[in-house]
Amino acid sequence: MASFLGRLVHALFIFLVAILASSAQVPLQPHASNDTSISVELFAELEELSRIVDISYCVGTAGLGISKPFQCASRCGEFDNFELVQTWNTGPLLSDSCGYVVLSHPPSPPRVILAFRGTYSIANTIVDLSTVPQEYVPYPGDDDDDDSNSSDFLSPRLKRSSYLHPPEDEPPPSHPPKCDNCTVHTGFYTSWLNTRKVILPALTEAIEKYPSYKLTLVGHSLGGAVAALAGLDFKARGWNPKVTTFGEPRVGNNELMSYINGRFNITNNRTTNMFHRVTHVSDPVPLLPLAEWGYTMHSEEIFIKAPDLPPSVGDIQYCIGDEDPNCIAGNDSDAPSWGIPARFKFWELFFAHRDYFWRLGLCVPGGDPKDWYRKYPKHEDDENEPDVEDADEL
Repeated sequence: MASFLGRLVHALFIFLVAILASSAQVPLQPHASNDTSISVELFAELEELSRIVDISYCVGTAGLGISKPFQCASRCGEFDNFELVQTWNTGPLLSDSCGYVVLSHPPSPPRVILAFRGTYSIANTIVDLSTVPQEYVPYPGDDDDDDSNSSDFLSPRLKRSSYLHPPEDEPPPSHPPKCDNCTVHTGFYTSWLNTRKVILPALTEAIEKYPSYKLTLVGHSLGGAVAALAGLDFKARGWNPKVTTFGEPRVGNNELMSYINGRFNITNNRTTNMFHRVTHVSDPVPLLPLAEWGYTMHSEEIFIKAPDLPPSVGDIQYCIGDEDPNCIAGNDSDAPSWGIPARFKFWELFFAHRDYFWRLGLCVPGGDPKDWYRKYPKHEDDENEPDVEDADEL
């Protein structure tokens, strides 16, 4: 804990120096309608996905986990029709990645779901790795380079001789368009590469077995950044994923954000868009890494403007363009508490960054005990509600 707080102090010093630099604003991409309200259907979808991604925090938790058919110490019992395919945990390093793959069978909406957990070192990852972005190469990158004997981008079982006729349990070859002048956060990029090699075989087999199931990606925090990069990978392979992220940090530069907007064909027709980037008021992570370091946001932001849980439909709005001043981007300058902009309020890593419909990040029955009562919309806050300590890391 002391080490973690030390890093936060170090990060605060770096960021307060960096704020003196000026940053360019990303041009807004106007929507056809001025109506920013979301539908009840979308609210229900986002609320369910927040519970699904909360379960991912059971992966990599000492003494806990997710077991088949779909059992865990958290919310697994709320999803009777889920079948676990795989969990993964690539390690406790800065580029760590944890999550699970599950099948959602009817009568639930038929889906192949990947849930990406946030890292317990999100602040460390941003501070230590954000200043060294690298070139973004659409996947599988050097897979088609005959001079290379191996590639980080290859599935463990994918051989070059199988490109024309890949076995059913291996991903199809990738032929994505070029991403000119694109750079990506090195830590997020590495995290996806580590994840990719682990999950592609089982994921491909599940997609082949259930071709009518919708490929659905959801991630929180670092998991949101990894989900965004995974979505690009899967789009390149001819799959059509739907991606939803909560508290997603800035993944790369303006060119990469434009590439994401284009690849997901984000348009004025909000009902058909396949990428939702959910942010919450006062959450510092979507404002990091700093724009001064060349990082920007992409479109289709959905903003939770109410600071407290639980939000209502009226508390959530669509945002216009890549960095709408009426959404999370505007939080950085509007009435900063104690004179500190939102992106430097690191104590919110324990609160606003976790408060997406529920307080995410604890693998306990029903999620955070402080949120149990929220299962029952008409149930009022109990004065005798148990006082449970929050997790001390995210």
